[in-house]
Amino acid sequence: MSPLEFCIPMFPAELLKAGGIGQYVVQELVSVKQLGSHLHSFRAALKSQGPLCILEHFDTPYSVLHHFQTVDQAVKTETLDLLVKVVSGLAVSLATVLSSPSLPAADRKQQQTAVKMAVFLLCRLVESLESAACLPGYVTAPSKGSKRARPAGGSEPGQWDSDREEVLQCLSQLLQLEIRALWSLSLVDEDFISCVSSCCYKLLETPAISQARSRTCRLAVLHLLGLLVKRYNHMLGASVKVVQFLQHFEHLPSVFAQALQLWTEEYGVKGIVGEVIREISLKSSEEMAREGSGVKAYSCFLAELAALVPEAVLPHVSVILPYLEGECVSLRVGVCEVLGELVLRCLSGEDQAEGRRTLRGQLLDTLQEHCLDTSAQVRARALQLFTRVLQSKALPLVRYRELLCVAVGRLCDRSVIVCKSAIQLLCAFICNNPYSCKLSSADLKAPLEKELAKLRALREQQRPAAPVIEAWEVWQAMEPELLQTVWVELERGSEAEGDREEEIQAQGSAQDAALRVRQLLHGNKYRQAVRLVLSAVTLFPQSELFRCTSPTSADGLMGVLGLVFKGPEKTPDPPTDTPPERSEGPEEDRSEGEKEGEPSELQKQEMLVQYLRDTESFALQVEEAIATIGTMLYWKTTSVVQEAVQFCVAVCEFGVSQSLVVMRRLLPLVWSKDTAVKEAAMEACRRLYLHPQGETQRLKAQTLVHSLSLLMIDASLGTIQCLEEIVLEFLQGSALQASVVQVLWERFTGRSQCSALERRAAVLLLGIAARVEKEVVLSNLDTLISVALGERVTEDFLLARDTCIAITKIADQHKSGSSQPFRLPADHPLFTALTDAITAGLLLSDAHWLSFMEQAINLLYQLSESPDKTCARLLRRSAQQLLDDVAEGGGAQPEGGQSETGDQGGQVRSASLAHLLSLCGSVAFRQLQHLERSVSAELRRRRAAREERDSVPQRRGQQASNESAVEAEMGLTGASADDTEAELIRKICETELLSDDSVLSCFLPLLVSVCSSPGRYSHPPLYTATCLALAKYMMISSTTCERNVQLLVTVLDRAAVPGVRSNAAVAVGDLTVRFPNLLEPWTPHLYARLSDACPSVRLTALTVLTHLVLKDMVKVKGQASEMSLLLVDPDPPIRSLALNFFNELAAKDNAIYNLLPDIISRLSEHDRAVKEDDFNTIIKQLFSYITKDKQSESLVEKLCQRIRTAKECQLRALSQCLSLLPVSDRALGRLQENWECYCDKLGAEGAGLYEALLSLTARMRRGAKPELRAQIEEFERRLTAVHTRGLENVEEGGAPSPSGSPAPGHADRRPTRGKGRSLAAQNGGDSAFSTPRPRPNKGPRAKPCIAFSSDEEDADLDAQLSETETPKVTTPITRSSRRTRLRN
Repeated sequence: MSPLEFCIPMFPAELLKAGGIGQYVVQELVSVKQLGSHLHSFRAALKSQGPLCILEHFDTPYSVLHHFQTVDQAVKTETLDLLVKVVSGLAVSLATVLSSPSLPAADRKQQQTAVKMAVFLLCRLVESLESAACLPGYVTAPSKGSKRARPAGGSEPGQWDSDREEVLQCLSQLLQLEIRALWSLSLVDEDFISCVSSCCYKLLETPAISQARSRTCRLAVLHLLGLLVKRYNHMLGASVKVVQFLQHFEHLPSVFAQALQLWTEEYGVKGIVGEVIREISLKSSEEMAREGSGVKAYSCFLAELAALVPEAVLPHVSVILPYLEGECVSLRVGVCEVLGELVLRCLSGEDQAEGRRTLRGQLLDTLQEHCLDTSAQVRARALQLFTRVLQSKALPLVRYRELLCVAVGRLCDRSVIVCKSAIQLLCAFICNNPYSCKLSSADLKAPLEKELAKLRALREQQRPAAPVIEAWEVWQAMEPELLQTVWVELERGSEAEGDREEEIQAQGSAQDAALRVRQLLHGNKYRQAVRLVLSAVTLFPQSELFRCTSPTSADGLMGVLGLVFKGPEKTPDPPTDTPPERSEGPEEDRSEGEKEGEPSELQKQEMLVQYLRDTESFALQVEEAIATIGTMLYWKTTSVVQEAVQFCVAVCEFGVSQSLVVMRRLLPLVWSKDTAVKEAAMEACRRLYLHPQGETQRLKAQTLVHSLSLLMIDASLGTIQCLEEIVLEFLQGSALQASVVQVLWERFTGRSQCSALERRAAVLLLGIAARVEKEVVLSNLDTLISVALGERVTEDFLLARDTCIAITKIADQHKSGSSQPFRLPADHPLFTALTDAITAGLLLSDAHWLSFMEQAINLLYQLSESPDKTCARLLRRSAQQLLDDVAEGGGAQPEGGQSETGDQGGQVRSASLAHLLSLCGSVAFRQLQHLERSVSAELRRRRAAREERDSVPQRRGQQASNESAVEAEMGLTGASADDTEAELIRKICETELLSDDSVLSCFLPLLVSVCSSPGRYSHPPLYTATCLALAKYMMISSTTCERNVQLLVTVLDRAAVPGVRSNAAVAVGDLTVRFPNLLEPWTPHLYARLSDACPSVRLTALTVLTHLVLKDMVKVKGQASEMSLLLVDPDPPIRSLALNFFNELAAKDNAIYNLLPDIISRLSEHDRAVKEDDFNTIIKQLFSYITKDKQSESLVEKLCQRIRTAKECQLRALSQCLSLLPVSDRALGRLQENWECYCDKLGAEGAGLYEALLSLTARMRRGAKPELRAQIEEFERRLTAVHTRGLENVEEGGAPSPSGSPAPGHADRRPTRGKGRSLAAQNGGDSAFSTPRPRPNKGPRAKPCIAFSSDEEDADLDAQLSETETPKVTTPITRSSRRTRLRN
């Protein structure tokens, strides 16, 4: 009996129902309790009958599937094991059966049914087990006696993974056979294929399948699906499944990309790539926009597919290009990645066919267009792809210039990620440029000009000569027409004889006539030429040119014309058949060279010139980007700063012209608080400067010194300090230290050839090395003195200055106060050389002497044991030297003055006097520093040492008194000692430094005299030096400061030289810190410099005031408006500093809020004439600091009060302020409470106020709640009614008045601060527009009044302090307001 037909059902439960005739139906559903015995029978049958036993025992494994949720795990495992053995047995037996040439139909049917049953049961059981394993936290019910529940997916962890691989292996073994022969026409049932494929797809649903540990299982599944696609017509179904699964599972893009690669390369199914791409393309852009995560999966899948099988994707790229025009950002990113991968993996190289090169250009054009996409994510990804293309050398050279322009433009993008990607692209451009390892446009100009000159010379040499047209050729061309003209003239006869004679008389000789004839013939004036020849034949019969035997015949006349035109040497006519052959030699040579394919010298030169031009253009574009990226070094985004640092490194490595500038901007980043930025900057410096290249130690040292010298040359003090930290780190742990120091000494002493700038850099680097090892400088002091401070010191004061800086490094100024400071004896040769050098340059007009003198005096006070005595002798010597010079000059000059004739001698003596007074100021200031730092530190050190010596006997002796013990415990003993020492220093400064017997005091009257007489002492350097020296003198003593502060302020206000005013501003700031009580009344003069006509003075004054205000040394009062005006200053550095000032000031509690009323009041005054745009810019910036609702509420009330008495110009300004205020419901309440303050200003004359209030309510309406929205609409209706009809008409018409009834939403709210009542009620009903009279104090607690004045300095947001609350104890620094000073 033949077996029944087994049809694979869609759902297993269908096998329990009666099917068609001859179809298999489950006969017995085994219960859970009986499954064990039936499985035992199934196993026995398998051993005895083989895999065909499944035909009889199908119901047993089916029952396990039916009761899957309730059966024990051991039963599931045993069933799985039996089914795997059945399928494996079928694979073994079918190998023999299918090899038989003739298989009976009954046997074929039996084998087919067995295969279908076994595969169905195995696949369904695997799906059930996989579903159970994927359930998190799903466990089986514990059996009796078990201590814990067991997971449903397997009895032991990892067992199901191995079982999974065994199942896939046996299925693959079965499907690799030609089982198609079991079906008629070799067409396998679709249900059978779907059963196997569904099992595979179920396994792919597990997220762990994409992990590396599941690689074996993943490959087994993909190979099984590959068999189905290759041999069982599953390609279309697989394509649909891939697209569906990508939509629902985020872990499958990489898995399916690997699957398509496997099926394409190993199974040869290349068409499936196109099918999958077409399936994805069938989804519209709108559908993609709704799919969410599925779109991201599609994007990742397409990108990975293009990377794995680019050749298979390339023919179908046009199908996905329309998505670039859609709204889905993720899909646009994915398509851009596909384009980039195709260019990288398929279309790179120059050996492409013409069609592929064209396609590459189209793809690159598309990718470049999306560098300007509306989405920042797409723009960034396009730039990143171009970076990869550049790094892979796949970008055609013709696209470099255009793409570089795009990258430079994206540096200013609003998105941080785009800016970062643009910097990366520019780095790739530099590091992978095809031009040169050095990209300096300055260095390229000379070679380019040289090669251009060669090219022009070659072009001149090879330019073909212009064809020479012989006279006989021209004659042949004109002969027919000329013959006709001769005939015409001969027919006229004697009619024109008079004209001919007149013409010939004007011609002179026969030669002149012949020349004229030739000119006429060349000009095609044949008639005049014939007439002239007829006249010449008559007048010059003896001439060889005009000798004619028959002048009346045409032939005779043509002969004369031919002789005159061609000349006697050209009379023999050449053959008229063919023109003479020209030489073809050069052309033949050129053609032969062209045939050989070798470019000529001209072509080579043209290519060289074009290469240099492209290189120069590339370098210029890179230099253009440097300025923008230099500003990015100080962005707050760490990743952008790191990329900018890498760009700076690339720029320096390739020698771009502005590399030193950008590196100097980078160096301050070594002090950054951001660890990542600091480390990036340090690593960049190490890479560029501290890892030299060279074969030997000396070559490395020379390279290192050269690099550091370039950076040190003309560097600022801040740059040198940053570089000093980097070099210190290098020298402390480098084996090159000795070699580097040796090279530096060779440069400094001139043993190795170098410039003066390099010598100065070398001595500065030696000073840095001295911080690591003092002996580097200390043991070579004699060399430093002889080279830089010796007899030739006057030749280079800059080298002497830098030498002083280097020697200063050996001082112990950075060490703790416990060790004795390092000093040299006063008679050391160093100090002798310094004093000699200073006096040697005193009478010279060297601009660098002042900077040298400053450092020399500083060095004296740092290292000398008695610097005051040395400097006193120096001052006397210098003064005597100047007096001797004046005496030798005849004494005609007033001291320090300049003669009316402005002779050179007067100029020199003025400069010398300026030097002397600068020396006095420097000595005075360094003496002050010496006392307050060095002497004070030495006193503390000696006291500490004395206390330490005395502490041992004290411990052995008697205990101190109780009072002394308490003071010592509280630290009062040390504090009183410090105060005593500080008082001693202050007393010395006040009484001794400028006493009558002091050398410094001798110069003070001269300083005051010069500063007081700018007209007499008109030499600018003299006046500048004197004012600066006077300011330094004033720092010493409060008495001197008080006597001369008015003079200094006068200089600050009236000095004609901007530099003098700037110096005076700095001096006033320093004096304010030292003597705040003395300088406080004079601070308005410092504020006045904020409106100086010179930008440098404004910048200096703003810098000084920024430090004073932020350190609370100066109180900002009415002058805040002056500082706010600098927010719109035309000078960018001033604007930037002013913005930084207000940013820092905003960090202080309520500081900006307290200043705002005064700023608004002063800026809106009519006499200030602040432009409306500038006013709006200032107020908008200041209002951005108002972030608290209470501050906004209070400002609304103050502005409303101010509007009541505002004039027209003030009303516009206050209206603008209202429109910019932060909005809140409480601010609206304040607007309604103060209605009477501004309701009369809402008419036609108050259109600005009306529009400002509407703008404010429009911002309030955004996101407002329904209750607040109703209040806003009611308020807007009132505003519109008053604006259109007028206040009187609205009130007469019975419209609700805010003064008569509460505001909407505030009916149950009592008026605060008396604002709910009308102004008439507040003033007794006299007038609605009169100033309210103060209310009598009816209770013990006074109601605070609203203040709006420039003197408001309290921290309260709503009211000023009452008299009873005013503190009675004042600080030592008295700061009275301007109004108080004017009253007094």
